[in-house]
Parts: sequence; C-alpha cells; structure tokens
Amino acid sequence: MNNRILEVEDLSVEFSTYGGDVKAVRGVSFAVTRGETMAIVGESGCGKSVTVQAIMGIIPMPPGRITSGSAKLDGNELLGLSPKEANEFRGIQIGMIFQDPMTSLNPTMTIGDQIAETLVVHRHKTYAEASRQAIDLLEKTHIPEAAKRVTQYPFEFSGGMLQRAMIAQSLACNPSILIADEPTTALDVTIQGQILELMDELQRTENMSIILITHDLAVVARMADEVAVMYAGQIVESGSVEDIFYESSHPYTLGLKSAMPSNIGDRDKKLTPIIGSPPDLFSPPHGCGYFARCPYAMRMCEDMQPTNFSVQRTEDHHARCWLQHEAAPAVAEVSQSNQDKDNAG
Repeated sequence: MNNRILEVEDLSVEFSTYGGDVKAVRGVSFAVTRGETMAIVGESGCGKSVTVQAIMGIIPMPPGRITSGSAKLDGNELLGLSPKEANEFRGIQIGMIFQDPMTSLNPTMTIGDQIAETLVVHRHKTYAEASRQAIDLLEKTHIPEAAKRVTQYPFEFSGGMLQRAMIAQSLACNPSILIADEPTTALDVTIQGQILELMDELQRTENMSIILITHDLAVVARMADEVAVMYAGQIVESGSVEDIFYESSHPYTLGLKSAMPSNIGDRDKKLTPIIGSPPDLFSPPHGCGYFARCPYAMRMCEDMQPTNFSVQRTEDHHARCWLQHEAAPAVAEVSQSNQDKDNAG
C-alpha cells in the first residue's frame, strides 16, 4: 500500500512582471506521508508559500503560471483543474490556515457564519445543522464559551483565538491534509506554543497529515517528521527531521543552524549570520543558487546545476550540492554534523 497521500514532482511556477518573469519555484519535488508532518523551511522569498498555493490552485493567473510539474492527491492530479473542479478538493480534502487570520477572515461575518458557510457549501448541511457543528468545532479547538463566540465578529477575537477559529474552519470537512502557512509568526511565544500543541493534538485525533510552512527551525524540530529545506525556489535538502538536524549535508542548512540560538553549549558562542543575499530570480544562476554565499563553493558550482544527491547514510536523505559527489573534497562541518548524530545516539 502506498503510504504517500500527496506527491509533488518537478513543480515550477513563474510570475510575469514589468521587469520580466520571476521564476519563483524551480523544479520542486516532495511527498507527504499519511498522518505525518512535512515541514518546508527557508527564508522569506524562497518559494515556500507559492509552492503550496500552486498546489491549492490559489495563485492568481495571470500574472502567475505553472510551467511544469505534477501534484497528485491519492493519485488524482490537482494541477490544471478548473475552479469548479478545484473546489471539489479545496476545503474538503485539503484545508489551509494562513499566517494572518485577521486578513483571511471576513470582517463583516460572524465567526460562526464563516465556519457554517464551509459546511453548507461543501457538505450541503442546513444552516441550523452547520451552526451547531460550528460550535462543536470551536470547542474542539479549545475556544471557551463556544456558543457565545460563534455570534462574535473577528475584531472581537485576540490573535491566538483567531488562529484557533481558522483551524476550526479548516477542519470543518475533515480534510486529509492541513496546510499551515506560517501559522504562529504573528503570535507571541506563549500563544505560539498553544497553537502548536493544538495542531499536534488534532493531528493525532483526526489522523491527518500536515504541511507546515515556516522559517523557524525550533518549530520544525518540535513538529516535523520530514523536512524540506528551500532556497531560491528549489529544495536544496530533504530528509527526516533527524537527518536535517544531525546529518546536515547542504551548506545552506548548516548556515541556518549556525544562525539559530541554542540553550545548550557555550554561552559565549556568537551566532553566525549568512552573509549576502539570495540570487535574483528574474535571472536565476546557471549553477547552484547558493554559490555566491557558500563558504565551500567550488568553480563548478557557479556554472553547473548540482544533482539532487542521495546522502549515503540514509535512503531518503537528499542534498542538492556538489559536495555530496564522491570526488568532492571533504568538508569538516558536514563530517562534524554526522559525528554529532553518533554522539547523540
């Protein structure tokens, strides 16, 4: 039995602008396993959100366009569907919550009506049935006084409560996959923790998969089973969460870890920023997108697009880096990352 619920292959997305065509996503491939969390991590502008928006069919066309690729949910193609066909899976098989719930919810409708609308449209419930279920959904997401809250408007909710309401709305049709696009970025640390606990609890009770879009490695370490690291529109490293944190095999992943504060080790150790800026995606580099910022760059990296190498120690760990070629020189940091895994074990 195939345990992969969503399979994305060679997805590419471009946007037409007055300055030219922006190649926002370049040949992205990944798979989501049933009941597990896939985290897509990377800095702002790397293509994380555009990737999932293309899968959901919500990028504006024009100026956007999908130039290649495939996205299959349980073997059924999602790309290229008409709006009517896309509505057969959006909100039903795949739910989505956004970074800023205040701008994602309708300010002129009560929270209860917005949740009920999903059930009326997709499940053909009566308004009375949908309203009762809206209360149940708010209770499921631990919103107190749910019967009162369904009659309130978004401006009457705090940021954390709004995000819970968005989660309740996305769960209305019992989706197989929940896409969470930076769900905790606009929240303070305490509320972030509560939302992540809620998502973790709902994943267990509802047996759904989660695609988590984030730039926060601490969130990735807490929530993810599988991780895809994106840079300049490409996935540069992918594998299990253990692979990414203990056997980091791409210089960009190593750079992200070095820039992340830690509560263990030497307190006097300084954070190491990644110097420079991402490449111009109007005209992406012919070779590795990380070449200009990479401390281990070789001549071939500038002109030759690296292969997505399989990292030897684990079957599902891949890195798009020439350092993984058998003839490449050894890099001490990569070797040390592997040693850290052995020491942790």
